[in-house]
Amino acid sequence: MLTEATVRLVEAPEARALAVLGYADEPAAAEAVPGLLPYRPLTVEGMAADLVREPAGLPRGGAWLFVETGGTTPAEARAHAERIVRVARSDGSLGTTVVTDASARRALWRIREDAAGTATRMPDGSEAWPGWEDCAVPPARLGPYLRDFRALLTAHGLRGTPYGHFGEGCIHVRVDFDLLSPRGVAAFRRFSEELADLVAGHGGSLSGEHGDGQARAELLPRMYGDELVGVFARFKDLWDPDGGMNPGILVRPARLDENLRFDVLPSRPVDVAFGYPHDGGDFSAAVRRCVGVAKCRTAGAAGADVMCPSFRATGEEAHSTRGRARLLHEMLAGELVTTGWRSTEVRDALDLCLSCKGCRSDCPVGVDMATYKAEFLHHHYRGRLRPAAHYALGRLPRWLRLAAPFAGGLNALARIGPLAAVVKRLAGIAPERALPVLARERFGRWAAGRVPRGAVTGAHDEVVALWPDTFTEHLSPEVGRAAVRVLEAAGKTVLHPERGVCCGLTYVSTGQLDAARKVMRRTLDRVVPDTPLVVLEPSCAATLRTDLPELLPDDPRAAGLAASVRTFAQYVEEYAPDWVPPRLDRPVAGQTHCHQHAVLGDAAERRLRERAGLTGELSGGCCGLAGNFGFERGHWEVSVACAEEQLLPSVRAAAPGTELLADGFSCRTQLEQLAGRRARHLAEVLAEGLEA
Repeated sequence: MLTEATVRLVEAPEARALAVLGYADEPAAAEAVPGLLPYRPLTVEGMAADLVREPAGLPRGGAWLFVETGGTTPAEARAHAERIVRVARSDGSLGTTVVTDASARRALWRIREDAAGTATRMPDGSEAWPGWEDCAVPPARLGPYLRDFRALLTAHGLRGTPYGHFGEGCIHVRVDFDLLSPRGVAAFRRFSEELADLVAGHGGSLSGEHGDGQARAELLPRMYGDELVGVFARFKDLWDPDGGMNPGILVRPARLDENLRFDVLPSRPVDVAFGYPHDGGDFSAAVRRCVGVAKCRTAGAAGADVMCPSFRATGEEAHSTRGRARLLHEMLAGELVTTGWRSTEVRDALDLCLSCKGCRSDCPVGVDMATYKAEFLHHHYRGRLRPAAHYALGRLPRWLRLAAPFAGGLNALARIGPLAAVVKRLAGIAPERALPVLARERFGRWAAGRVPRGAVTGAHDEVVALWPDTFTEHLSPEVGRAAVRVLEAAGKTVLHPERGVCCGLTYVSTGQLDAARKVMRRTLDRVVPDTPLVVLEPSCAATLRTDLPELLPDDPRAAGLAASVRTFAQYVEEYAPDWVPPRLDRPVAGQTHCHQHAVLGDAAERRLRERAGLTGELSGGCCGLAGNFGFERGHWEVSVACAEEQLLPSVRAAAPGTELLADGFSCRTQLEQLAGRRARHLAEVLAEGLEA
C-alpha cells in the first residue's frame, strides 16, 4: 500500500524526428539495437513485416526499427536522427528514412501502434492470444533470444510475430494458442514452461513492463528460484496475514492454465442474424476480437480516426468500443451479466453507440460494434415492444413513401410548434431537433419525367444505375438531380431502379433485422444485375457493401450487388477516367462521412476534389447525428459534443468563400441545425460548375 510517491519528471524535447531503419528480419533488427543506444535516442521500437497492413512510407526491409530523437530545434532533432541513420547503414540496414513533419511521423507511428491489434490475428484470420506477452531480456541479448524464440515456436507448431520496445529488450507477441480445447490448453502450458526457462537463460525477466499478475506468477520460481519466492511469501504474510490484498498474485498463485478467459464462453456458436464471415459465423469469436488495446479510448481526435466518438464525448469506459465488447463477453459468459440478450446493462452501454462503424476500420483488430449493436437489439427486443424511435425512425422509408403525396401540407404542419412537439414526443425524437423538410417533388418522379441522355443523343452510352436511397428520394432530391447532370456530362446514360428498393439501413441500425432481410430480398428481386450502381448516400452504400451480404450470406445475389456498389466519385474515377471536371478553385471544409471512412474509403473523393481545384481537408471524427442516433430522445448532448469535437470548429474557422461539403444527409442536417450553414454533396458542387 503506497502512502507517498516522489516523481522525477523528464523534460520533453521541443522538437522530434523519426528515423525508420529496415532490416532483413526482426532478429537482425534486434542485433542492431545495442549499437544505437549509445546515441541516446528517445525510444527504439521494433516490428516485422508480418504485422504491417500497409507499408506506405517504410523503407526496404522485412523488419524495422522506429528510432525517435529529440532536440531543441527541428534541425537538431533531425541531425540526431541522421547520425542514427549513418550508424545503421554501417551496421547492415537495408533502407532508411528520416521524417520530421508531425503528420508524417504520426502516420508512421500508427503502423507500429497498430501492431498491438494486428498481432491478434494470423494472416489466415485465425486467432492469436497474449499468453506470453511481456518478457524482457538485456538489449544485448535480444537478437539471440528472438532467434531461440522463433525456434521454440516452430518446435511447438505455433505461430507469432514479436514486436515491441526493442531499446529496452521488452517484447510483445501474440501466439496462436488453442485456448478453447483441453489439448490446446495443455500445449499452451508446455510452451510457457519452456519459454520461461529460455527467458531466464538469457538473463531476462518474465514480465518486463506490465507485471506478472496471475498469468505468469506460477513460473516465477524458474526465474527467482524456490528459496527467494518463499521469502516473498513470508514477507507478504507479515504485512497481510489475512491475505486480503491481491490474494493469489505472485505468491500462492493459481496455475497459469486455470481461470482462462474463454472457459466460461458457450461451447457452441450462438444463434445470430449476421453471417460474421471473418469469424467463422461465430458471434463469440467476433466479440473475442477485442483484446483491450484501448485505441478506442482516445481523449481527442486522433488524426483521421473516427473511433470512438461516444467515449470521447462521455469519457466513460462503458461507452468505449472496448467497454462494450467486454460487456458482450460477460453477457455470453453468463456469470456477471446473467440475463443474456435481455440484459439492460448491455442495452444501456450500447445506447450511446452511434453505429458510425469507425471501429471497423480504426480498431487494429476490426471490432465492428455497429454490427454487434444491431445484433443485440435484434435479440433484445424480439417479441417485445420497442422504443418509439425504432418505429418512427427505424421504419422511415415506409413513412416517407406514405407521406410523399402530402409533403406540402405536412411541412406546414411541422412548422406549428405545439403540434411538432407532440409529434416528436410520440415518435421518440429529441425535442431539440427540427423535423426534416419533405421534398415537394420526389427524385424518382423527376427522373421519370425526363428522357435519358442516350435516348436524346442516340449515342450508345455506357449505362449506370443510380440508387434511389430514401434520403435522396424524399429529403434531398437536388443531390440526385445534380448527380444525373454530372454523370450525363461524363457521357453516361443513367438508369433508375424501380420503386420500392431499399438498402435496409434504418432497419439495421435499430436492430429490426428480420424486417431488414425482407426489405433486402425484395430489393434483390428488383435490381438490374451486372450494372454499376452509384449510391450517393454513404451510409446506404456501406449497408449495401457490408450489411447486405452479411445478413443474406446464402444468397449469391447479395454478394453480386455489394460488388457493384460505387460511390459517386469512385464511379467517375473508374468508369469515366478521361472526363475533365469543371475547375472550381476554392477551399473546402465539411465532413467525411463515418461510413465512408470506415467501409468505402474516400481516396477517390479526394482525387476528384483535387482535379476540380477544391483544396483543403474535410473533418474526420463523427458529425454526431449518425442517422437515427442524433434524432433519438436522450442523445442530444452526446450528438452535439461529437459535432463540437472537429466538425463545428472547422466550419467556424473556415475562410469566407469556403465551400462546405458533406456527402451524407446526416452530416448536412447536423451542420444546418447546429451551425445554420448549408453544406452540399460533391455532385451538387460539380453540377453547379458545369452550368457556370
